[in-house]
Amino acid sequence: METLEIKSETTTTDFLPLNGTDYIELYVGNAKQAAHFYKTAFGFQSLAYAGPETGVKDRVSYVLAQNKVRLMLTSPLHSNSPIAEHHKKHGDGVKVLALWVDDAYDAFEQTTKRGGKPFMQPTTITDANGEVRLSGIHTYGDVVHVFVERKNYKGVFMPGFVKWESTYNPPPAGLLHVDHCVGNVDWNQMNPRVKFYEEVMGFRNILSFDDKDISTEYSALMSKVMSNGNGFVKFPINEPAEGKKKSQVEEYLEFYEGEGTQHIAIATADIVSTVKELMARGVEFLKVPSTYYDDLLDRVGPIEEDIEPLKELGILVDRDDEGYLLQLFTKPVEDRPTMFYEIIQRKGAKSFGKGNFKALFEAIEREQELRGNL
Repeated sequence: METLEIKSETTTTDFLPLNGTDYIELYVGNAKQAAHFYKTAFGFQSLAYAGPETGVKDRVSYVLAQNKVRLMLTSPLHSNSPIAEHHKKHGDGVKVLALWVDDAYDAFEQTTKRGGKPFMQPTTITDANGEVRLSGIHTYGDVVHVFVERKNYKGVFMPGFVKWESTYNPPPAGLLHVDHCVGNVDWNQMNPRVKFYEEVMGFRNILSFDDKDISTEYSALMSKVMSNGNGFVKFPINEPAEGKKKSQVEEYLEFYEGEGTQHIAIATADIVSTVKELMARGVEFLKVPSTYYDDLLDRVGPIEEDIEPLKELGILVDRDDEGYLLQLFTKPVEDRPTMFYEIIQRKGAKSFGKGNFKALFEAIEREQELRGNL
């Protein structure tokens, strides 16, 4: 089956209008140390803090920002905490994919009446800077969507948080906004999850890849890309496919001990500059063989960038009918071979790098083999 691109259909109403990704919350083993890593390695800036000093007794949360990207890193303060149980099972990983909405109460009503399982009942939190309204539903695995309405809030992040002051502030690295977040789901679960996003959240399946599109000699997977109406929020969903050896999705499911967010793709306006900066700070990236670049222009056509810097850094290039994109993937950012990041620069392209799948997944397989997990 060839890759299918489903044409956009204009709808008169969007029952779940989304303005974009509000923040992404990771449950981690040591939020203080993880925050230092994200500042040092990725150039995130200190934004807000919540913990015992702010009246929160069961956890600490550090919020970091870089342009429109906000990460919240949360750790438990006691072993009997649900956060501790989450971390014991999954290791460091995404718990909340928070979505910015105009009306969090209506978002909850619209999604739950269509079958969404409630995670957070609609609630309003307030302080001297105004109010934030929140609600939430469950999605795949232990991941949840929290709907955030902040139009009546003027504070640094939200009530319960204070401004996080720090004398250690490495410069940013050129990360702009969340491009997409990829979920890995279990065998035969991709289509049910796609149905959830279609029926509960009003998303559309804009791209589909089968095991012929995404395969190597040893492994394969399938993927469907879900997008909300305005295209501001995209969630590709991956499922394992039969292959000679263990696929990257199977490895993830084994070590994450369930379904979860595989990677977060963050946009940049200058991928060469951003990747150079990240590498200088110690971020590790997957590498493809130098032969990938031998016939690059024959495959993708003319591009504005010089080939040599791309080759030196290992940056991948792909083209679709709208333009081209440049992308590079980090190695996992924790000890378990689970979550990683993608750095992406779009030059008109709206796709996800189909032409790079084989080279990319062979690079991942080389890492799997080193770990003894292929």
